[in-house]
Amino acid sequence: MRNLASIVCVLVVSAQLSAQKVIHKEVFSAKMNKSIKTIIITPDVQQGITYPSVYILHGYSGNPERTIKQDIPDLVKKAQEYKMIYVLPDGNYNSWYVDSPLIKDSQYQTFIGQELVDFVNKNYPVKIDKKFRGILGWSMGGYGAVNIGTTYNNTFGIVGSSCGALDFNSFGEGYTHYQVDKVLGSAISLNPKFLTDNKVKTMATAEQQYIFDCGTEDTQMIEMNRKFHKKLTDLKIQHLYIESLGIHDPKYWSRSLSEQLTLFDRFFKL
Repeated sequence: MRNLASIVCVLVVSAQLSAQKVIHKEVFSAKMNKSIKTIIITPDVQQGITYPSVYILHGYSGNPERTIKQDIPDLVKKAQEYKMIYVLPDGNYNSWYVDSPLIKDSQYQTFIGQELVDFVNKNYPVKIDKKFRGILGWSMGGYGAVNIGTTYNNTFGIVGSSCGALDFNSFGEGYTHYQVDKVLGSAISLNPKFLTDNKVKTMATAEQQYIFDCGTEDTQMIEMNRKFHKKLTDLKIQHLYIESLGIHDPKYWSRSLSEQLTLFDRFFKL
């Protein structure tokens, strides 16, 4: 009888785990008049229960498939562990998650902050209150998370950036090397609304939580993250800032993003 009970227990656990889903969707954007590949990861969904959601933005040249295989390889496990729904939109190779003034079908700020959120709200059991919706990303996605999260501050309750490109003015050669100019034009003529520094006034009154981290050996991003941290500190804008050993590579952001998702879970449970 004990052996039979053990088998039944194993079958029950297996059935619960198999209910967890990794869903590949094509989500239509009216703003861009095209469909965007999106991966949605759910826990074992229980009838009548709603879940917090986190929108996860990949870095330059990345994509959602790479995110779950390489950038955050424990993401599917975390969705089950934390009982969260993760939404991973394809931000294209170099969209920078902005509404580009140059490219008509590169309007990713509106797509993610509005259209995708509306789609997820209608089709998945997510909690609607902004307190239970977060957005995070790394590198290009770190910039995107801050830009979209603060712009749609009535939609997202917590915003996270890992080794984010937070200052286009000091990006130097990176501005053209990572093709920011392709979507926003030259650095000289850049509209100030696309600068992260321009979001600070909004952040002061947005009633959101903010997390920033960067590797101490990340020569591309560390100084701009320190500068932004100082600006927020000087203005007494509450945020969590973390530095730890690491360069600008998957080893660093895989660890840091996993830790940020743990902090997101704690925030959702407050």
